[in-house]
Amino acid sequence: MAEKALASAADAVFLDLEDAVVPEEKAGARSKIVHALRELDWRGRPTLYRANALDTPYFYRDLVEIVEEAGDELDAVMIPKVQRPEDLNVAATLLSQIEMAVGLEAGKVALEAQIESAGGLANVNDIARATERLTALHFGPGDFAASLRMSLRSIGAMDEWDEAYPGHRFHYAMQRIVVAARSAGLRAVDGPVADYRDEEGLRQSCLLARSLGFDGKWCIHPAQIGAVNEVFSPTEEEIEWAKKVVAAYEEAGAAGRGAISVEGQMIDAASIKMAHTTLDQVSETP
Repeated sequence: MAEKALASAADAVFLDLEDAVVPEEKAGARSKIVHALRELDWRGRPTLYRANALDTPYFYRDLVEIVEEAGDELDAVMIPKVQRPEDLNVAATLLSQIEMAVGLEAGKVALEAQIESAGGLANVNDIARATERLTALHFGPGDFAASLRMSLRSIGAMDEWDEAYPGHRFHYAMQRIVVAARSAGLRAVDGPVADYRDEEGLRQSCLLARSLGFDGKWCIHPAQIGAVNEVFSPTEEEIEWAKKVVAAYEEAGAAGRGAISVEGQMIDAASIKMAHTTLDQVSETP
């Protein structure tokens, strides 16, 4: 599975020690992460794995064993079910100790955090600024729904319960995560759609997440990668519009004009920022 994932068109891949591994296999799975970090071809992607949560007996060994044995090949660790900033402080402190012990550069291993509980969302602003190691916030809709005792039939997609609510039930949580991430200079990544056969549900979920400002979305099956990459990549029309806006702005600046319009639309400073954001996304695409 790891080799198949790394051979796919996904922009990033993480190996999982948490939900994908049953308790009796968790200790043995660490050596498989080490093997993957050292032996598999990540094709230029950042190397990343998900540890178990801090409220389990597995977390500290997930960090110690893997970072000690393959920290020189590791870029980041994802921490699930982050409840408060102190959770990330613990992880960051332990990483600092391991880096010193094995001679790695201080701060080499970054952190990514999953927000998937009531406590995590309530503390998301502080979590986003907990440590300089943190680079991204991820939304976990399944565990979040369980934490709030929300009725949920299918993770990540609309179901019959959404018909009872006048809007999208996860909008508040998702927007808070994006705001917290952006205010701290982090990436924001949406969680998965569990039913990999539901192409329309996946597309709608992607469109919603992108409309709120998320940078990307999890895929739990290779069949989902194409749709996610398509939705989260600027369209040709968006790129052309952004180029026109930037060109018009630069032309107006050279001519000493402050007010400009493009195809009948007035362009202001916010329009320029959005245009540059679109063009930056193009330049960041692998």
